[in-house]
Amino acid sequence: MFQRIAIVNRGEAAMRLIHAVRDLNAQAAPGGHRISTVALHTEAERSAMFVREADAAYDLGPASARPYLDHAVLERALRETRADAAWVGWGFVAEDPTFAELCERVGVAFIGPSPEAMRRLGDKIGSKLIAEEVGVPVAPWSRGGVDTLEDATAAAARIGYPLMLKATAGGGGRGIRKVTSDAELADAFERTRDEAQRAFGSGVVFLEKLVTGARHVEVQVIADGQGSAWAIGVRDCSVQRRNQKVIEESASPVLDEAQVGELKASAERLAIAVEYSGAGTVEFLYHPGERFFAFLEVNTRLQVEHPITEVVTGTDLVRLQIHVAAGGRLEGHRPDEVGHAVEARLNAEDPDRDFAPAPGRIAHLELPAGPGIRVDTGVAEGDSIPADFDSMIAKIIAHGRDRDEALARLRRAMRETTVVIEGGATNKSFILDLLEQPEVVDGSADTGWIDRVRAEGRLVASEHSGVALVVAGIEAYEEAEAIERTRLLETARGGRPQVQHDVGRAVDLKLRGTAYKVTVFRTGPARFRVGVADPSGHTTTVVADVERVGPYASRIRVGGRSHRLVTAAHGPVQLVEVDGVTHRVSRDEGGVLRSPAPALVVATPLSVGDEVAEGAPVLSCWCPRAARSRPALRSCGSSPPGTRRKRPRRPPPRRPTSPWPTPGATVTWLSGRTGGERTSPRCSSATTSTRRTRATCSPTTSRPATSWPPAAARRSAPRWSSSASWPTSRS
Repeated sequence: MFQRIAIVNRGEAAMRLIHAVRDLNAQAAPGGHRISTVALHTEAERSAMFVREADAAYDLGPASARPYLDHAVLERALRETRADAAWVGWGFVAEDPTFAELCERVGVAFIGPSPEAMRRLGDKIGSKLIAEEVGVPVAPWSRGGVDTLEDATAAAARIGYPLMLKATAGGGGRGIRKVTSDAELADAFERTRDEAQRAFGSGVVFLEKLVTGARHVEVQVIADGQGSAWAIGVRDCSVQRRNQKVIEESASPVLDEAQVGELKASAERLAIAVEYSGAGTVEFLYHPGERFFAFLEVNTRLQVEHPITEVVTGTDLVRLQIHVAAGGRLEGHRPDEVGHAVEARLNAEDPDRDFAPAPGRIAHLELPAGPGIRVDTGVAEGDSIPADFDSMIAKIIAHGRDRDEALARLRRAMRETTVVIEGGATNKSFILDLLEQPEVVDGSADTGWIDRVRAEGRLVASEHSGVALVVAGIEAYEEAEAIERTRLLETARGGRPQVQHDVGRAVDLKLRGTAYKVTVFRTGPARFRVGVADPSGHTTTVVADVERVGPYASRIRVGGRSHRLVTAAHGPVQLVEVDGVTHRVSRDEGGVLRSPAPALVVATPLSVGDEVAEGAPVLSCWCPRAARSRPALRSCGSSPPGTRRKRPRRPPPRRPTSPWPTPGATVTWLSGRTGGERTSPRCSSATTSTRRTRATCSPTTSRPATSWPPAAARRSAPRWSSSASWPTSRS
């Protein structure tokens, strides 16, 4: 058995290995064999949870140097930490046969398959050829890589559109594009090759027939490399957004017992054919209408969603990985599946901004517990979600006797989850909305369902938006009141108290592209009268009672109904969560243009004094954490033609994100440099680690943008409540 395992990963993946090793150590007899763990980390993560919890730590250097992919850095770390085994988890070098060979060369056991097996199965082209050899069904494809556009066009004509253009080394939603014509193929071919070369070091691509309306099902395999392979669970990962999994479950709600048996047998044949050792996943597409399977690929590593297989089979896949890597055999009967499990990925990303990464420091964190709930995370309150890596906060897994019970428990667990990220956001309300959709409830959602319904305007959280506006108005009122109180106390110290108190306060707010004027009056210690005027001029007036229960949590009673609140201010943006549904309410900033995510400025087509037409690019930004380039920031302000403004002596101390200004503005100030400098919506004027790029415009009117956000995402009036009837007055 191993003495010292180096963790070539970070965050939640690293914590998964630490927990498995602790279980092994706790099970050992007093004075028995114990394994220690070594966390390999970047400079910025020296205080991260996985570093704190490991037995030892090794600094790999700055994250900007991509040390988790640098073989020379990793070799030095393995030697200097005196590790005798390396666990890679998922991502980074988890499917890199060259790294496995490096481990062999330096005398470190690689906890995973052999380099040869990784090459044969990890390569999407090679794995399809092996699948055909052992009788696993495969969809029509190019039967090899397509090296030129001419080869790709000829293969497309032979197979027929629609097709998927895939990188043989791709993964995580990258290196994959749908094409429906020769024109789309010509446009996507070089971009897909270049993206794959940058991300995976290989630009080889192939074509595969697109199975529309398909389900994504996968088989979890563990093999010992000595003739035994267990296919111990089938997962359904069909609820995806842009080819990235959002919700996973086990077992699949659309497969019968015979089909499950057929899939498991196919997966075991593949593993035995290449003398596989360790954990792996065999992925298939399944068309329920035609009852047809098509082999997709083999992931020669542990999957992110492996916990749902663990809870329904009662196994610890990481412990099994360590067992077979140390020469152990799989003995006894293959574990059976009991009950149903569903997993959701809680990420630091903003659904209102096209799921842009929204990292930052976790100011407040409450994770769920209770019957049937498991939470896998790599962060705690006070930790930071870095912009350099994956934005996952936690995986929340619910287990029940059947699918209905598991879904109900997951809904409850998500509602009990509270996360406040300084300058960031989460996808919690999006997950809750997903779990209530009829297609998710009845199990009919296919791999393209989220993208289709988002395009139709669904899955855009608007419930309780009226309450969110009321809360944001009250928060603005109390903030101004606190400033006045501080001013009174400071001036009273000098003997000349000064105070200027307004009976009521009006504030201009914007919610999903629509402007509102909210007027707030305090009528008691915790009671407010709030008027919300919509763009048509109609005003809805309500009485609200607010009870503070913590720095971020409170309750509000309005219209005869009580709501749970979580509020956090990030500069001009107020995040208001009402009964689990998050709303981004922003104050009017007078035409400041903000980047929607941390990004690299790649072009500045304008200069100070230029007049900006509606829809014209102001900046071109690229987001390194996104699967595609961010669109250019565009103007949405209005100003009389020919208007010019002088550049101010000093730029106003504001911070870059969106809402976007209104059409036809004049650029009065523009700062930032191109060539790989980063702009962040969370930086302040004192920040030195990021660059700020902003155009300040001079709008004469204020109206919602016509190009952003999409029309389907905008609402002309707030939704107050789905069930409560409010006493209102019109003015």
